[in-house]
Amino acid sequence: MKNPKDGFFIGRIKSLKYAFKGMWILITTEDSIKVQLSVAFIAIILGFLLDISAIEWMLQFLAIGLVLVAEAANSAIEEVADFIHPEFHKKIGKIKDIAAGIPTFAALTSLIIAGIIYIPKILVFF
Repeated sequence: MKNPKDGFFIGRIKSLKYAFKGMWILITTEDSIKVQLSVAFIAIILGFLLDISAIEWMLQFLAIGLVLVAEAANSAIEEVADFIHPEFHKKIGKIKDIAAGIPTFAALTSLIIAGIIYIPKILVFF
């Protein structure tokens, strides 16, 4: 709840505190985020090893961010759905399935971006 006595600056600092708390919760509790961060780490190492360009770095980080945001949205939707209806319910199941599609679209997009960046560089070795 927003404290009306907080000014603009204090409000922004508190918002950042909550945002970083949310990131920490995701990183420490969500297996999907842990997996995606591991994949991101591998992609970053590959980027250094294969000397990708500045534009390729930008696209890679956009793809990583897209997947992490999608995973976070999926996790939040699933938490809300489980809170509203903890037992199995057909409609909640559909909602959770649709939410699971969010990171799937993002992951497929990131795989395409990774392919565009890395396949030509890897083919040079063959």
